Amino acid sequence: MVRTVEWRRPTGALLRILGVAVAYYATGRLGLLWQVTVEGSTVTPLWPPTGIALACLLWFGPRIWPGITLGTYLAIEGLGAVSLHGLGIIAGNTLAPLCAYALLRRAGFRPEVDRLRDGLALVFLGGLVPMLISATAGTWTLMLTGDLMPGNFWPVWSAWWAGDTMGVLLVTPLLLVLPRARLTRDPFRAAEAAALAVAVAAVTLTFTRSSLSLLFLVFPLLIWAAVRFRLPGSAPCALLVSVLAITAATDRAGPFAGRTLLEVMVNLQALNGASALTALLLAALVTEQDNVRLKIEEVCEDLAEVVARLAPPKD
Repeated sequence: MVRTVEWRRPTGALLRILGVAVAYYATGRLGLLWQVTVEGSTVTPLWPPTGIALACLLWFGPRIWPGITLGTYLAIEGLGAVSLHGLGIIAGNTLAPLCAYALLRRAGFRPEVDRLRDGLALVFLGGLVPMLISATAGTWTLMLTGDLMPGNFWPVWSAWWAGDTMGVLLVTPLLLVLPRARLTRDPFRAAEAAALAVAVAAVTLTFTRSSLSLLFLVFPLLIWAAVRFRLPGSAPCALLVSVLAITAATDRAGPFAGRTLLEVMVNLQALNGASALTALLLAALVTEQDNVRLKIEEVCEDLAEVVARLAPPKD
C-alpha cells in the first residue's frame, strides 16, 4: 500500500503539470484569435493563460510551475520557431504568475474572494504589479532580438501588460468560483439569472456594433449581477462583456470604427478594466457584508440562548 501511494503521488503531480500545460496552450491559442499588431509586434488585449496559471497555482501550489513553462513554450512555438532569445518570454510568463502567487499568499488572500481585501489583493498583487514582469521581459526580448525598435518599446509594453493583467482580473475569479458554483433550485432565481445573461449579451452586442457611445449601459447589469449573484454571477458577465468588446474592437466595429490602434486599445482596456473591477470588487464587498450579517445573527442567537438559560423560571 505504501509503495502504491508513493507511486501515485508523482504520477498525480505529473498529470497536474501536463493538465496546466494543456490548459495554458489551449487558452493561449484562443487568446491569439484576438491578436492585434502594435508597432509590428503581436499582442492580445486579453491573455487568458495568465488567469489560468494563477488559478492553478492557488489550487495546486507552486510545484506546477513546469506546466506554465511548457504551456508558454508551446504557445510561442505555435507562432514560429523558438530561439534562445525566446527564453526571456518563457521566463517572464512563468515568473509573473509565481510572483503573483507569492504576493497573494503573503497578503493572506482567500480563494473564496469573500472579502473586499481579497478583491483588492487580486487586482493589485495578482494582476497589476506582477504582470509588470512578463510585460517587461517579453518586450525587452523583442527589442534585444531586433524585432522591436527602441522607440516602440512603450506602446508594446503597455499593450502586453494590459493583456496579461486582464487575463488575471477576468479569468482567475471565474475559475476560483467554479468549484463552489451550484445550480439554483429556485425557478424564479434561475429565471432571473437567465434574464441577466440575455440582457448582458444583448446590450453588449448591440452597443459594440453601434456607432452610439452607450457601452456604459453594461455597468448597471454588472452591478445587478454582483449584488444578486455575487462573484459566481458577476465574473462570467464581466468576461462575456470583455470578449464581445474585444471581438468588436478587432473588427473595428461600432464605437471602435475609424479610430487609431492606440485609441482602440485605450478605450478597450478602459472598458475591460472598469468591468472587471466593478464585477470583482462589488461582489467581494457584498459577500463580505453578507458574512458579517450572518455572524451577527449567529451571535444574537447564541446570546438569546444564554439569556433564556439564565432567566429565572416563571411562577
